[in-house]
Amino acid sequence: MSYLSDTDPEIFNLIEKERMRQINGLELIASENVVSKAVLEAVGSIMTNKYAEGYPGKRYYGGCEFHDMVENLARDRLCELFGAEHANVQAVSGSQANQAVYFAFMQHKDLMMSQDLSQGGHLSHGSPVNITGKWYSVSHYGVDSETETLDYAQIADQARKEKPKMIVCGASAYPRIIDFKAFKEIAEEVGAYCMADIAHIAGLVAGGAHPTSVGVVDITTTTTHKTLRGPRGGAIMCGEENAQAIDKSVFPGMQGGPLMHVIAGKAVCFHEALQPSFKEYAKQIVKNSKAMAEVLIEEGLDLVSGGTDNHLILLDLTNLSTNGDHLTGLEAETYLGEAGITVNKNTIPREKLSPFVTSGLRIGTPAVTSRGMKEDEMKQIGHWIARVLKDVCKNKNSKAEISEVKKEVEAFASKYTLYPEVS
Repeated sequence: MSYLSDTDPEIFNLIEKERMRQINGLELIASENVVSKAVLEAVGSIMTNKYAEGYPGKRYYGGCEFHDMVENLARDRLCELFGAEHANVQAVSGSQANQAVYFAFMQHKDLMMSQDLSQGGHLSHGSPVNITGKWYSVSHYGVDSETETLDYAQIADQARKEKPKMIVCGASAYPRIIDFKAFKEIAEEVGAYCMADIAHIAGLVAGGAHPTSVGVVDITTTTTHKTLRGPRGGAIMCGEENAQAIDKSVFPGMQGGPLMHVIAGKAVCFHEALQPSFKEYAKQIVKNSKAMAEVLIEEGLDLVSGGTDNHLILLDLTNLSTNGDHLTGLEAETYLGEAGITVNKNTIPREKLSPFVTSGLRIGTPAVTSRGMKEDEMKQIGHWIARVLKDVCKNKNSKAEISEVKKEVEAFASKYTLYPEVS
């Protein structure tokens, strides 16, 4: 018997519907994953009852001795995992982690250089609709128009001209390896701080499937809920010389009492990522992404930059015609969702449509990899994606093919159980 079903059956039923959606479908959102039962248990624990404003040994309230131990474990494990000198695990999201770094080292209207949102960057990297774009001056760099990859010589030229206070690297929709060393060298040349946001690739970095930014750039931020497979939250890593500035910026600068139940979940996540099996998991994410990309290319679909080196694939839909107009990201997301395949619309280089419509589609493999799927399964999913998109281009009004794929997806997903002990 569930306490929640007795107390609030309306919320209980909605959670149950979401559970069934996850069980019966395929989650291919590149920024999402499936946490372990241990992480779920920690986040849903009694740690949520305590206000622990401050840091271990320097709290503003009594009764925090066990919360101090939990936070210290989380910090120590994160440092061990990435080889960092200092870690702050209190940031409640990746965006707030980024904001804390800016707040620590920049003044109002100081200039930052960062990757343009429409070409793979993130809102919190100075987008004009975000507080970072309103509070700081921003100069965006993009990808090369031909290769659709980062041109470091071009970025260096821009930095020499702009003389930014901070250079931000890291992306939310960039399917290739990022050269953090190149970014640090550019920043050193122009006297700028260098911050890497590895929110998307943190699990790949921890598992040795992507080069690290920690110990290379000045400050590294991350989320804990993407490829790292932990609870929703953020974290910051830096050298000892920047530790005090970062900690003061997070608290009291940016936020109040930390979410200690989430920090407990982060500690569990870091422990799991320190196990040898996590390296195999990280490598499998990339193998799966490459396997799916190969199938999509074979099916005649266009991939931004022609492929992937990491956990995500960015589809360019502009060659998929529907009555004279190309299929939009919004349409593709909707149709695939009806087939039980969850993806998200995304801008692409040279984007001409609104961010609410887009010409691209972002696909990621972390969550399905967590469910135990490998290359053969990715190939099957790739064929389903192509089948749906090609069919709707022929006839948007027909849902027969979508219905058939949905049945096949549900039968397929049932073989990869999700929290079978939860009923």
